[in-house]
Amino acid sequence: MLIGYMRVSKQDGSQCMDLQYDALILAGVLPERIYKDLGSGRNDDRPGLETCLKALQPGNTLVVWKLDRLGRNLKHLVNTVDNLRQRDIGFKVLSGNGAQIDTTTPNGRLCFGIFATLAEFERELIGERTRAGLAAARARGRKGGRPRKMTVTTLKMAIAAMSDRQSIAADVAKRLGITTTTLYAYVNGDGSLKEAGQALLNQQNQNQ
Repeated sequence: MLIGYMRVSKQDGSQCMDLQYDALILAGVLPERIYKDLGSGRNDDRPGLETCLKALQPGNTLVVWKLDRLGRNLKHLVNTVDNLRQRDIGFKVLSGNGAQIDTTTPNGRLCFGIFATLAEFERELIGERTRAGLAAARARGRKGGRPRKMTVTTLKMAIAAMSDRQSIAADVAKRLGITTTTLYAYVNGDGSLKEAGQALLNQQNQNQ
């Protein structure tokens, strides 16, 4: 099954989708299987693309007019195409620089594999940077890693600390090993409980 996706960068009517639409129809995509977005490719909010990606099933092929209609940047494009490959979903570009990408052909499958290689390379770079960052943090006496989540014990200490008017939220959060955002999600500035904090205490009482 062919699934189409199209996008224009402006929402003021100065651009139209006719060219993309006609190309998708000519390629064999049914009108009811075409998804669209109106807005810049740099915009994270692309509901049409999100719905399109969710609708795709193994064995389907995603068809776009040009490669730049799909990705908001190179990293997003590489990761999106690699995700399609992992889900056994084909990808076809009808025109432009990416027109050689068509997983129904040997050359297209080769291009598809290049995207997988680039995605793996990006993941390795991220892993190396993360490990280097943690090593540097340990060398400076910091353990690194993800901040601790709020527990009942931490919450009670947060209540006591924030009840002191001289307390600074950022310092309290740092001492407790949580972020300031997490602190304020459970406790008000005067140490009183927010709904999430009360729910956490209620949960403990129920488990006792």
